[in-house]
Amino acid sequence: MGKQNVFENGSIEIHDAQQNNLHHVSLKIPKKKISVFVGLSGSGKSSLVFDTLAALSRRELNETFPSFTQQYLPKYGQPHVKEITNLPVAIVIEQKKLTANARSTVATYTGIYSLLRLLYSRIGKPFAGYSDSFSFNLPQGMCPRCQGLGYVDEVDEQQLIDPQKSLNEGAITFVSFGPQTWRWKRYVNSGLFDNDKPLVEYSKHEYELLMHAPQQKLKDPPADWYKSAKYEGLVPRIKRSILYSKEGKHHQEALAKIVTQQICPECHGARLRKEALACLINGKNIAAVTELDLVALLRFLGTIKEPLAAEIVRQLQTKIQSLIDIGLGYLTLARQTGTLSGGEAQRIKIAKYLTSSLSDLVYVLDEPSVGLHPYDIKLLEKALRKLKNKGNTIIIVEHNPAVIAFADYVVELGPAAGAQGGQLTFCGTFQEMLASSCLTSKWLQQKKQFTGSREATKMLQLKNAKLHNLKAISVAIPLGVMTVISGVAGSGKSSLVAAVKEKLQQPYVDFSQTPVGTNIRSTPVTYLNILPAIRKLFGKANQVSTQLFSYNSKGACPRCKGKGVTITNMAFMDPVVQLCELCNGKRYNQEALGYRYHGKNIAEVLHLSVKEAHTFFATEPEISQKLAQLERVGLAYLKLEQPLTTLSGGELQRLKLAFELNHQGQVYLFDEPTAGLHMKDIAKLLRLFNELVAQGNSVILIEHNLDVIMAADWLIDLGPGAGLYGGELMYSGKPRAAMAVPNSRTGAALKEYLAGQTSSSH
Repeated sequence: MGKQNVFENGSIEIHDAQQNNLHHVSLKIPKKKISVFVGLSGSGKSSLVFDTLAALSRRELNETFPSFTQQYLPKYGQPHVKEITNLPVAIVIEQKKLTANARSTVATYTGIYSLLRLLYSRIGKPFAGYSDSFSFNLPQGMCPRCQGLGYVDEVDEQQLIDPQKSLNEGAITFVSFGPQTWRWKRYVNSGLFDNDKPLVEYSKHEYELLMHAPQQKLKDPPADWYKSAKYEGLVPRIKRSILYSKEGKHHQEALAKIVTQQICPECHGARLRKEALACLINGKNIAAVTELDLVALLRFLGTIKEPLAAEIVRQLQTKIQSLIDIGLGYLTLARQTGTLSGGEAQRIKIAKYLTSSLSDLVYVLDEPSVGLHPYDIKLLEKALRKLKNKGNTIIIVEHNPAVIAFADYVVELGPAAGAQGGQLTFCGTFQEMLASSCLTSKWLQQKKQFTGSREATKMLQLKNAKLHNLKAISVAIPLGVMTVISGVAGSGKSSLVAAVKEKLQQPYVDFSQTPVGTNIRSTPVTYLNILPAIRKLFGKANQVSTQLFSYNSKGACPRCKGKGVTITNMAFMDPVVQLCELCNGKRYNQEALGYRYHGKNIAEVLHLSVKEAHTFFATEPEISQKLAQLERVGLAYLKLEQPLTTLSGGELQRLKLAFELNHQGQVYLFDEPTAGLHMKDIAKLLRLFNELVAQGNSVILIEHNLDVIMAADWLIDLGPGAGLYGGELMYSGKPRAAMAVPNSRTGAALKEYLAGQTSSSH
């Protein structure tokens, strides 16, 4: 495919982009094609695609709405770019987990549940009411006992009180109800109890009044009772004001001791009223239908022949088929959205757009291959080609060779990361890239070979593992080596690792993909906890208080309070974020900036990269050793002051790893550590894993990356499919031998990967 051909439908043209680390980048992106942006972590891909192109598109779309509406829309700052021409409306499909709301399920999130409710209200027998009567989120449909949640929280009231004590002595033991607290006063000042009488001596009536009385106005309250206050028993009070409110987040530990979650005794977890559950179509109620996986659900819909339901059934089939086509047929509609992985959530969103009639849009995707086995990537490719063929432009930020290979156009940013990145190092077709000398081309063409050869020091025997969808698996997990657990998305890999954790006798370090707690003030220095040591050096060198070198304390610039920027709220327009005029973004006041250590002031030191700071603090082991750890995990390019909110998921996982490098005899558990990494960075990570094993540790990874699988000493492959269709052991042994196993999808992918070396088309 020649260049002219790629631009046959015109192009989006970016002129002089300078966002974050971009160095005056200008380029054309072909319209109605699939373009993939590649380059090292931190090379500027996201800055160009998300923070420039997508941000400008969304911002300008928002500006078409009236100012009243704009104040309720998300704000996208003005990107640093001269101009972008021929820019379509952008739909951004990110790698974000969906909210963990107990009322949000795959059915409600996709809109499938609204259609099912309509179906049951029209043809279900016996008639149970209109569509709302089948909603577990509305009073008309929800089970009155559990309010539509499917479970009830039971409070163990014996854990709330010490019956040997009186109210004055602190008989209520639950946190925030101790003597002299305002909550305690609601019982002591109620006039209902003898405050010096131990609870064990209460009559049945007094005990009920203290523990279970519903909210009520007091008749003749004592003088020191608040006029507008209502009295409420302890158990309903804790449920209402702590358990079911935001305050519960602060008391999770205390609540865990007193609350147990049980399936609702009335609806048995089905969430709905009796009348709705009695209404059937072909022998099944709506709750039973949402428990079917999507493939079985499609079969069920095929049995419905009533003419009245024909159009609803057609719409349901279209929505469900697009989810199955993208490899999510194993999900059930009742699955809570909070339990889906980032990759599953992203594919649900892609499937949603596949059924849309809109065209001429630009879809921007953030690493859609994360969490996907090579088998699933073929389904993803099919879906994205379908989206393109409807007349849309697809732009993907990606590192996976299988995704790069199906691009019509490839753009590489580099040559390195951070300040050394942000330049255009290649753009052209995939074939042109293979013929070029750019970094991605070099790594794609490296010879692929199996390198793992270590033998296990001992085996961890798992017997009959049945967690979630595992089908009574018995397997030996080797220790003292690097083991990869593979299989298609949803095949049971995380469940197997959970079973391993239960069985492990020795300490383990768990690097699941939970984010590091990040806010605007979290930076590598605060995370590594080296700022106190740096402040001490400054204090000692200048004979002044160390607090002067904290931008959260005495040293803060008086205008921006140590943030480095001033933020002015502009009602319906974007808040204006400006570099603080007083400190010029340095965060510190003039006095603090007047002191130096080895010729640099505190702001100049925090502006150093990890690598530069390592050299600067070479004589200070407390600081330099921690910085060396960050270099080992490939984060040498980060600035000491860079907000952690700007780091990718892969960078955050490596940041956590930097702290845990010097153990022996431990088990390291990783969940897709290659997420967000270029092939060059993956090679670095593999060197690190090999060092960990050489130190006497075991490394167990959930991973789909074929280079990582080929470097492993042992492979455990689950499958064949996902959900109900997975959970079986397909293979356990040396990775190379998996290629001879007919039913192993990982074995098949390895075979294809090696065969791809010989052909130039990969």
